[in-house]
Amino acid sequence: MAKCWKVALCGAWLLLTGPALAAEQDFSAWLTAFKAEALDKGLKPETIEATLADVQPIDRVIELDRKQPEFTLTFDDYLARVAPDSRIEKGKGLIKQHKALLTEVSKRYGVPANVIVAMWGIETDFGRVTGGFPVIPALATLAYDGRRSAYFRTELFNALTIVDKGLAPAERLRGSWAGAMGQCQFMPSTYLNYGQSWSGGAPDIWNIQADVFASAANYLSQIGWNPKEGWGRPVKLPKNGISASLVGLDVSHSLTQWGKLGLRQANGKPLPKSEMQASLIRAETGKNGDTGTGKPYLVTGNFRVIMKWNRSIFFALGAGTLADRLGSK
Repeated sequence: MAKCWKVALCGAWLLLTGPALAAEQDFSAWLTAFKAEALDKGLKPETIEATLADVQPIDRVIELDRKQPEFTLTFDDYLARVAPDSRIEKGKGLIKQHKALLTEVSKRYGVPANVIVAMWGIETDFGRVTGGFPVIPALATLAYDGRRSAYFRTELFNALTIVDKGLAPAERLRGSWAGAMGQCQFMPSTYLNYGQSWSGGAPDIWNIQADVFASAANYLSQIGWNPKEGWGRPVKLPKNGISASLVGLDVSHSLTQWGKLGLRQANGKPLPKSEMQASLIRAETGKNGDTGTGKPYLVTGNFRVIMKWNRSIFFALGAGTLADRLGSK
């Protein structure tokens, strides 16, 4: 009887621990193969061992990746979150505080100071909320067991490259659960391609605001920011409405042509007569193909640039609106 009880207990223990043990062994095998590939890619053995020796999957990262909430906020709700009066007031104070530096950064990269500070504000509340996840373990978790494993595997190699090149120690690489780092929330690839040090050395987007400003401005500049135009504006539609076929980022007309179609500025005044190309979009669900009944905006190429930073209609409208409010008197 005692023997049967022991066998039953052992079987129950195996049932309880078996999946966890198998998962641990599977991750270990995956990590071993990843280390070998990293070595083949030319990363130093000491870098690989030092950064990956004790890495384990982070359950919370998988939970956040698999349970991302459906976007249910209205645009007004979203805008109230990203551009509240308190953030406007704080941002204007920071623009004034860093005026000399921002003027120089803006001159070098051709991106207005209020746009730079808007991106800083919308991403991390001006550096206040940068994320507390260790980036390398988070990326390893997503590369092993994420929805976009191939993407995160590449970003994990990029994170190791940052350490391997001596740009930043592994312990400094902290950020969001998805691996976005620092005060401007750059993925490792973005950091490697666009990170800038204002005073020389390796870009420090975690601690040095000048590097945050320069990196954000350089990124926007390199992906197509046009200093000769704004990002867009809210508009009023004609009383009889407008064809849905004219709504969307794939349709562009000059401001002059939009005026002839009956669109006006939000305050009711005529649109400027200009050959600047713009697209009509609606702020409805935040989805790129939305042609619903939300607030109408005419947006330019710079709006598309912001969407390269974050591919969300809501984000780009929020960032542009925040920039406008930060730049207002």
